[in-house]
Amino acid sequence: MLTEVRGTRLWVEDSGGEAPIIAFSHGLLWSAKMFDVQRAGLASDHRIVAWDHRGQGRSEDVAGRTVPIEDNYQDAVTLLEHLGRPVHFVGLSMGGFVGLRLAARRPDLVRSLVLMCTAADPEPVQNHRKYRAMGLVARLFGVRAVASRVMPILFGQDFLDDPEHAEERARWRRELVGNRRSIVKAVLGVVEREGVEGDLAAIRCPTLLLAGEDDRAIARHRMEALRAGIEGAELQVVPRAGHSLSVEQGSVALEHMRRFYAGLLET
Repeated sequence: MLTEVRGTRLWVEDSGGEAPIIAFSHGLLWSAKMFDVQRAGLASDHRIVAWDHRGQGRSEDVAGRTVPIEDNYQDAVTLLEHLGRPVHFVGLSMGGFVGLRLAARRPDLVRSLVLMCTAADPEPVQNHRKYRAMGLVARLFGVRAVASRVMPILFGQDFLDDPEHAEERARWRRELVGNRRSIVKAVLGVVEREGVEGDLAAIRCPTLLLAGEDDRAIARHRMEALRAGIEGAELQVVPRAGHSLSVEQGSVALEHMRRFYAGLLET
């Protein structure tokens, strides 16, 4: 449902109840739908909360040239404060940028982190021109005009080539081209974000990192830097997965999360 959050109506889903809360924060160009497999698989034992970032998915558009990552972080703070107790936070890519800020700055809101295909550093300079150019084309002509260039960034080669993925691949391409032209604001927010490498030492909660073996958007060394910077963080590389790991290898990601959460109960 659409919920007023800091002057913008965000699409927020909350299963309710008193069980431990898992909060899901999606990646750029997608929505909370990208966690459908994990949300369904964990719903029996957890309260599930998920939202679409401002200007993306089913949430309202916003004024201005860009949607800064810091705005998405502040939205998350507002939503989590309203819940009244800390959550197990799950973020993929852009959602991970939000999760790192939350865990470092507001540890009272975060019990644990699961971060997929994300990084603490700023966007590499070599990506700026490419992403800005694709964003401009999308703003002028719609996302369909750049879909063939974006799909290989968002998905690994196995997902793109395997005939068994054809139906699912078509579904996610429809989701991609369904983005509004104003999605360029969120793209610019990602491209222009500042790094938070210096904040990693402040993260003390249990942390699981999941990297896609074939991720072309976040190089492996950037996730290795997260493991080195967050005390006690565990890094698992998921075979046959690209940048949209929760979609491409949804069941594998779910099993990693179940094991991680079961381990938290034992400590």
